[in-house]
Amino acid sequence: MIRYTLIFLLFFSFSINAQNISGQAFYESKTTVDMDALGGGREMSEEMKKTVAQMMKSALEKTYILTFNKDESIYNEQEKLDAAPMNPGFKMMMSSYTPGAQYKNLKTGQIIEENEFFGKQFLVTDSIKTLDWQITKESKPIGQYIAFKATAIKKVDPNDYSMARPKKKDEKENAETKKDTAQPQDPMDMIEIPEEIEVTAWFTPQIPVSNGPGEYAGLPGLILELNVYRTTLLCSKIVMNPKDSEKIEPPTKGKKVTREEYVKIVKEKTEELRENFQNRGGNGRRGGGFGG
Repeated sequence: MIRYTLIFLLFFSFSINAQNISGQAFYESKTTVDMDALGGGREMSEEMKKTVAQMMKSALEKTYILTFNKDESIYNEQEKLDAAPMNPGFKMMMSSYTPGAQYKNLKTGQIIEENEFFGKQFLVTDSIKTLDWQITKESKPIGQYIAFKATAIKKVDPNDYSMARPKKKDEKENAETKKDTAQPQDPMDMIEIPEEIEVTAWFTPQIPVSNGPGEYAGLPGLILELNVYRTTLLCSKIVMNPKDSEKIEPPTKGKKVTREEYVKIVKEKTEELRENFQNRGGNGRRGGGFGG
């Protein structure tokens, strides 16, 4: 009974405290990588795995800042110096897609983000996707806040290559047996894009804004922890009503495109790189940038 009374009081506070609220939430991201799958079917030594893991660490472990008020937010990666040197080829591959500032307006349901793809800047507009959140009875403390668990299933666009993952080893071996061993292995045969993924969020009604990191929102409280696919975002610090913080304004840099148009551009460029790879016998260099 005490547990449900606490939940009621927390949710009740949401409706009375949200009017003039503002703040900054800092999130640390961590992404797990299947090192065996990353090897493209070849066994990697333990030393090589450590080397690759160290190179990927700076690319996959980042800090993001969500500056928010009742209706709006701006989400940015916090810039930092690379802690470890990175192989130039690997760095070029990882930087082919670079997400920039992301703006959400909860009142209008609009999301605007700056994305850089192969050296060209895009300003992508979309509507905030409403997930069918299922709020559970499970709770846990995160810092000084009580967080409640919510889950949802998210459909994945089959052309969304940001969600691509290496196939499991047995799947790759089956695919390789169907191919002529004299032909180079198509890198697109080594990845897969899931049809749907489970999203788990931990939110706190003690901060009564329906917002969270990235594109995620729609819960009765700020999302403090988010688990999406192989990436976890954990809030490490919150500053409420800061005197000095980034102004919340939509980004303006880049060619204006819709989400559908942007996904089409990424798909066409990916197919171009795939064709170049096949035409050069698997030894081709990365394709050039966009014309114009």
